[in-house]
Amino acid sequence: MTFWFRRSTQVLMALGSLSLAAPAAAQDAAAAEELFNRGLADMGAGRYEAGCTALAESEQLDPQPGTLFTLAMCESRWGRVATAVTQLGNYLAWVERMSPAQKARQGHRPKVARDERERLASRVPRLSLALPAGAPPGTVVLRDGSPLGPASLGVALPVDPGEHRMSTRAPGGPPWEQRVTIAEGETKALMLEIQLAPAPDAPARPPAPDAPAQPPARATSPAGTQSQAPAAQKAPAAATAGKGFRTAAYVTGGLGVAGLVAGGVMGALVLGKRSVVSEHCGSAIRASNPKSCDATGLDAAQTGSTMALVSTVSFGVGLTALGAAAVLGLTAPGRAAPASPSGTMWLRGTVLQVGPSGTVLGAQGRF
Repeated sequence: MTFWFRRSTQVLMALGSLSLAAPAAAQDAAAAEELFNRGLADMGAGRYEAGCTALAESEQLDPQPGTLFTLAMCESRWGRVATAVTQLGNYLAWVERMSPAQKARQGHRPKVARDERERLASRVPRLSLALPAGAPPGTVVLRDGSPLGPASLGVALPVDPGEHRMSTRAPGGPPWEQRVTIAEGETKALMLEIQLAPAPDAPARPPAPDAPAQPPARATSPAGTQSQAPAAQKAPAAATAGKGFRTAAYVTGGLGVAGLVAGGVMGALVLGKRSVVSEHCGSAIRASNPKSCDATGLDAAQTGSTMALVSTVSFGVGLTALGAAAVLGLTAPGRAAPASPSGTMWLRGTVLQVGPSGTVLGAQGRF
């Protein structure tokens, strides 16, 4: 039978269960008694978290062996086996310091505590934490918010089952955090990580003093004449500009060829529409008015007119683009462009005539 009595009174002595305690302040003792009773009730109802919390506060206010024993049993039922084993050990150590008479008043609790501690010993999980090589001195290691000293690192320490939070912080560096879950009877080893402090920025170099202005270098020819050195440096720039001009000339020329092709295609289609008009207008349909056409003729005439316009525009654009390409190619840097008499170069193209015998193209320009 397990006894949960907290401290010695005449009634408890009659029941054979006593608790020894040092004198405590009256208000602390009263509060501790109330918390003990509440924790015992929660523990009996299976509310172990609330019950163990109340019992722990009672033990802090007024330490009593009976409270410590009850708290250890509550932790055991809650599943916090490592904490329970520690509390049971503390209780048994307290009992060992008692006189024979005081031990006798504890009844069966010491035996229950020893049996429970032996039953839980193999179920206590252990967790080993270590810092990586090269960790700077002064690195702080926390486990569940509590600091761990250097002697605790690398040792498989008992912990309660469940999730645990580890964090490290190197001097001047940001914090690093990791969570790990461990089960009953499990042993884990975890290599922690650290975030080093960022390297300080290199100091900015002062600006170099301004160098005195030097006259441009001159190259002396064998005949003794001098030439400006920068003139020789303009050659690469002129070559680059010439390459850009030639590229533009190729692109523009390609557009000109495409315009001529489009104009030729449209011109051929116009000829086809012209033959349709001849078959569906005037005398071909026996109309009194030579300009009269049926529906097919009217449609062919309108479509042919549109195509003729598109053909004219396409030829004009094509010829103009070809002329622009010629100008770009001739005026590219690095090539001498022939000068026109008036100093102005232009080119214009158009469709002069579209008829049964073909399409007549024309172009005018000055170079």
